[in-house]
This record gives sequence, structure tokens and C-alpha cells, in this order.
Amino acid sequence: MYVDVNAERVFVSTGASRHQPDAPAIVFVHGAGMDHSVWVMLSRYFARHGFNASAIDLPGHGRSQGEPLNTIDAMGDWLADVVDVLGFDKSIIVGHSMGSLVAHRFAVTHLDRCRAIALLGTSVPMPVTEALMMAAADNHHAAIEMINTWSHSSQGKVGANNNPGVWMMGIGERLLERAGRGVLHADLEACNSYSGVSQEIVCPSLVIAAGADLMTPARAGLEVAKALPQTDIVNLEDCGHFMLSERPNEVLSAVATFVRGL
Repeated sequence: MYVDVNAERVFVSTGASRHQPDAPAIVFVHGAGMDHSVWVMLSRYFARHGFNASAIDLPGHGRSQGEPLNTIDAMGDWLADVVDVLGFDKSIIVGHSMGSLVAHRFAVTHLDRCRAIALLGTSVPMPVTEALMMAAADNHHAAIEMINTWSHSSQGKVGANNNPGVWMMGIGERLLERAGRGVLHADLEACNSYSGVSQEIVCPSLVIAAGADLMTPARAGLEVAKALPQTDIVNLEDCGHFMLSERPNEVLSAVATFVRGL
């Protein structure tokens, strides 16, 4: 569905279900250069288990209008505007990669609106290599190739997935290719400049790290977890950064278990 946020049209995937009054809310935030489609499995699951599921396209991404936001702070405040428009009181915010930073920021600055957070493939701060940043600034396909290669485990590169018919390298490349000019660079700039590690979070949290993640190494995610209260930790061995395609069943199980325990 589409909603108007700050005079711009924003796309929100609801898991093919209508939002219901007074149902608990869970909001999914995608990573750099991505869109709502990475959350299909989780959004459909939670929509069918009594939640108002909302997988959003950030400004300039997917089907949403507007220019991409170039700071995590701006994305966190924009997310607050989105949940206001959707009519949610307190939301569970689930974010992957850059989206995990948005969830982190939202939990700091809008704590009264945040029921819990789940951070997938996270690192705070989240530095970006100069080579990747320069390629993205030039809108060069090398940036996509670097991200796609570094984001898959050795098994993921050859198609080892429990769900048949999933071409993980192809999915990752095509998703990044769909991003508009300048979008990936703006996202990476936002990740590179965010330094919210010292900021206090009080809500329950889940951190999912991936053992073969070269983009946000598992050790970085575990360091984030140390600074969070009431934290559940799941470590996916032999999994790359694109855990939503490499290990979708295990990610869904981890998030569902965490949410049931709230």
C-alpha cells in the first residue's frame, strides 16, 4: 500500500494482509541499495500471526518517492513519521545492515515509540571501505559486485540454500542494480558516518550475526550486543551478510522466537 509521508508517497508492504486496529506492529527496514522485497517471508509470516506487518521502502528506494536520506539520524526521524502515519503506538523495529542502524537510532531517539528492536547483520559504527565508496560515488557496477561478493559466504556463492530455486548471487546483484543513481552512495555515506555506539537503548533487543559475514563481521555484531540490555544473540555459522536469502528459515525462526518472548 501507499501512504503520504511529508508530502511524498511511501510504499509499505503489508505481507498481503490489511492492517487491523489495535494489532501489534512490526516494521521492517531494508539495507543499503535494497527495498521491501527482502522481507517477503518475514512480513507474510507476521501478517498471518496477528501483526500489522510493514516492510517499508526508504525514500528513493523501491517504490517510494523522494531523494535518499544521507544520514541515519534523518532515516530514524523519517521512520518515526512513517509509524505516525500508519497509526502505530509502539512498534517492533527489525532492520538489516543499514536498516539495523535505523532501528538502533529509532530506539535511542524515539524510545517511547519502540517496543523492541532486532538488528540483523549489524555493526555500530559501520565503516565502508574507500574502494567501495568511490565506486558507488561513480555509480560503477564494481560497487555492486563488491557488495554482492562480500555479502555471500563461500557456500552461498555456489547456491547452497535449503529453499529450492533460490539463486542467491543473482538475487543480490539484481536488487542492487534496481537502485537509482546515487542511492547506493547516499546509503553507504549514511552507514559510514553513523557513530551511535555510546547511545543508550533501553528496550529488549535481538542481534543476529553471521559467521562468514565480511561486510559486518560477527564480532562487530556481538560488540553491539554487549551494549544492549535484555539482548538475545543468534550466531549463524557459515552464513554471509545477506542472511535473508542465505538462511531465511533460521532468520525467521530467530525473529519469531524473540517476538514471542516479549
